[in-house]
Formats: sequence, structure tokens, C-alpha cells
Amino acid sequence: MQIIDGKAVSKAVKEQVKAECDALKAKGVTPGLAVIIVGEDPASQVYVRNKERACEECGFYSVKYALPEKTTQQELNALVDKLNKDDKINGILCQLPLPKHLDDKEVINRIDPIKDVDAFHPVNVGAIMIGDYNFLPCTPAGVMELIHSTGVEISGKKAVVMGRSNIVGKPMAMLLLHENATVEITHSRTENLKEITSAADILVAAIGKAKFVKADMVKQGAVVIDVGMDRDENGKLCGDVDFEDVKDKCSYITPVPGGVGPMTISMLMKNTLTAAKIQNNIK
Repeated sequence: MQIIDGKAVSKAVKEQVKAECDALKAKGVTPGLAVIIVGEDPASQVYVRNKERACEECGFYSVKYALPEKTTQQELNALVDKLNKDDKINGILCQLPLPKHLDDKEVINRIDPIKDVDAFHPVNVGAIMIGDYNFLPCTPAGVMELIHSTGVEISGKKAVVMGRSNIVGKPMAMLLLHENATVEITHSRTENLKEITSAADILVAAIGKAKFVKADMVKQGAVVIDVGMDRDENGKLCGDVDFEDVKDKCSYITPVPGGVGPMTISMLMKNTLTAAKIQNNIK
């Protein structure tokens, strides 16, 4: 069994992005990312700080809009409209979840698809479906990088994605399908779950249930990717996979923390770089 080191793979992606960013700067273009955060959600604060740090590492211009909890939909929409028109900003990211009184769908649909570096806009989601896209959602794109880093051939393999969210599960299945895996998606209503997961050569768990995946759900020699971010009975950070139980059964596995997590932010940097190139007609 080998542990897939998300920190190392993430670092390599960021170094590549920084090198490309330096080349863009030589042409007078600095990639710019605007992050909007509404309210005081502590987890969101941490994510936003990490994104700011990554922008600094890659040499991007970044600006944070920290709006008060009581911000109205109208005010939020107006800010998005302003950023859509701002040439210095290539990527716009609105940190979710938003406070209850705000409609995240309305905000996502308002972001210009070419600045939607989260790839949540319906235009970008549709492009991923047909396989002709500018950006990929950051977490599934990060998962693909981790699988590629193992050297395991995806084509022809059976892949099972546990979870059907719009942010991870569905796009994840599409990306595996684009690389010729035979893909099955499982969810809370799936029958014979164990039978399905234990036939997977590549298993991606994204269900938000701490240590749910046990050894008897995993095929001998499978590649196991754990997208979960949960807390165990002692309040310790863990994933959807019971790492200790599963580790001796698989060929590769991602740890939590230090697996998929670092990749998400690196892929956001990659998307922002892509957006800057497209908006400045640079190949």
C-alpha cells in the first residue's frame, strides 16, 4: 500500500502555475482572483485564508471582500456585477455556504462563466458534461491529478463514486468517464452498496460520513480516494474512509488530512491562471 501525498502533488501543481504566472507577467498580465466571503463562518474563514496564501505563492493579484452577515442579495449581486466588469479580476469565487437569507444559486448564475473559477455556473457544468471545457471543479480535478500521480491506468477500469453532489460526485463521475473508466455512482438509496464498491478498481468516497468505508467494501488492490472531511468520535479530523481498516487492502490511498484537501486550492490557482490566459487571448 502506498499513501498518495496530496501536499507533494499540490506543491508541484502550484510550482507549475507560478512558472506560468511569471511568464504571463513578462507579457504584462497578472492573474487576479477575487474572493467573496459573507458572514463569520469559521471554516470558510480558514479556506479563504488558505486561498489568499496560495495566491501569494503563485504570484497572483488577489482581493478579498469580507461582507457582513446581514448583506442583502442586492448588495451581493451588485458586487458580482462590479467584479464581472473589472479587468484586473480574472476569477471570482463566492465562498459557500452563504447565510440562509441569501440565494447561492442566484450568485453562481450571475458570475460571468469565463470568470467562474469554481466551475459551478450551468454553462461550465454543461461544458464538463460534453467534455469541452475551460475549467473543472477544483475538487474533482484535484482527485484526477492524484490518481494520475500514481501512474495507474484509468482507461478500462471500473470506478465507483460514492456521493452524487453537484460539487464533487457528479463532475467526478464525468471526469473518470472522459478518461474511459466504466463509472457507477452510489448514494443513500443504493442497494447492495458493498457489492458495488468492492468491485471498484478506483473508489472515490465523497459522502460526508466519518469512517463509513470499511475494508469489506474495498477490492483488494484498489485505488482509494477519500474526499471526506469529517470529525471522528474524539473530534479528530478524518475522512469517509476508515483509513486504518482499509489501508492494507488497497494499492494506493489518500490520507485525511493531507490528501485531497491541498489539491482543491492548487486547482483553483490553475483555473485562475487559465481564466487570465483566455481573457487576454494568450494561448
